[in-house]
Formats: sequence, C-alpha cells, structure tokens
Amino acid sequence: MKHDFSDIRTDYDRDSLLESHLKTDPFQQFAKWYKEHESGGASDPTAFTLSTVRIDGRPDSRVVLLKEISEGGFVFFTNYQSQKGKDLEANPFACLNFFWPEEQRQVRIRGRVEKVREEESSRYFDSRPRESRIGALTSNQSSEVPSRDFLEQRFSSLQHDYEGREIPRPDYWGGYRVIPDEIEFWQGRPSRLHDRILYSRSDSGWTHKRLAP
Repeated sequence: MKHDFSDIRTDYDRDSLLESHLKTDPFQQFAKWYKEHESGGASDPTAFTLSTVRIDGRPDSRVVLLKEISEGGFVFFTNYQSQKGKDLEANPFACLNFFWPEEQRQVRIRGRVEKVREEESSRYFDSRPRESRIGALTSNQSSEVPSRDFLEQRFSSLQHDYEGREIPRPDYWGGYRVIPDEIEFWQGRPSRLHDRILYSRSDSGWTHKRLAP
C-alpha cells in the first residue's frame, strides 16, 4: 500500500527570529516562547518528544510532559524501570524536542541527564491526583501484561488497599533533569529559509550562532 503525501504544503509566514530580538540566556528565550505558546490555548503546552538511545545503539522516542525548569535543567518524571529509564541508565544523554505548530516553532534541547533528588520526586508525587499515584503503583511500565483487565483489576485492588491511607512514592518512580549544553530555536519562514539559532554552553557561559535552514 502506498500513500503519497508529496503535495502537502505549509506556508511558514507567522513570525521571524532575529538576533536583535534574542535573549542572552536560552532559558529566558524558551520561557518567552513557551508563554506565547501557552497563551495561544495549546491543549498540551508542556508536551515534548524525548529521544534516548538504547543499549544496542538504536534510538527511541516518546512524548513526555515537562514538569519544571530548575537548577539549569528541564525536569520530567517517570518510572525508572521503564524503557526510557533503562536507556538513560546506560547512556545518560537525551534530546528534547518541542514542536509548537500554532506558532510554527520548534525547540531542540540536547544534554546530559541526571536523577533529581528524592525529596523533589516525593514532593511532586504527593502533588499528583490520587488516581495517578495509584496508577504509578499499578503499572510496571514497559513490561508485558496479559490483558487490559489485569491492569484494571490491579488498579481496583490497590485502590481498596490504600483506601483512607497515604500512597507512598515507590522507589522506582521519580524525576530526571536534562541539563542542556545545546538549545536550538527554529522559526518557520517563507521559501523554507527558516530561522535557526543555536545556543551552546561553554565555561564562560552561553553563546549563540545562526545555522543554515
């Protein structure tokens, strides 16, 4: 079966990214763009694609939600025993890709990854809805399960077990912080002459340069 998408076109003409308008700090530039994206009514403004590399050298990716920017990094939470957790244990580097089609923008973030402190993970876990905390206990993420019914029955059983009780954060669940050494901002422009600005970190701080589209 063949599907031809070659005639699909998008006109990129909503904005520009000029050096005269750039923030010196890429975190400030990200915050500016994120605020503009969020105020536009995006349904999931924190969603990004997280790319990792498996132990066999093959890349993998999935959509994750950003939960915090702190201590010079981008924070998300997950099951440490999931496939992405195993990937990051073997190769603690990742790429985050935010695509905001409403503004015709993309942000790519590349850097090393570290686990956040346990108290940070516990604080966020305790802030989640009760059902989400039960869900974290229910799911041995990325492992095979016999059926949907198996998951729902386990969820119901844990709801009963923890009725009226606090739900503890399991030690296999917590946060990661991606500490970038490169952040690239992409703005769609007419004739495919897009704007690409790459920030790079050095011992003296952040510098930026323009890349060919």
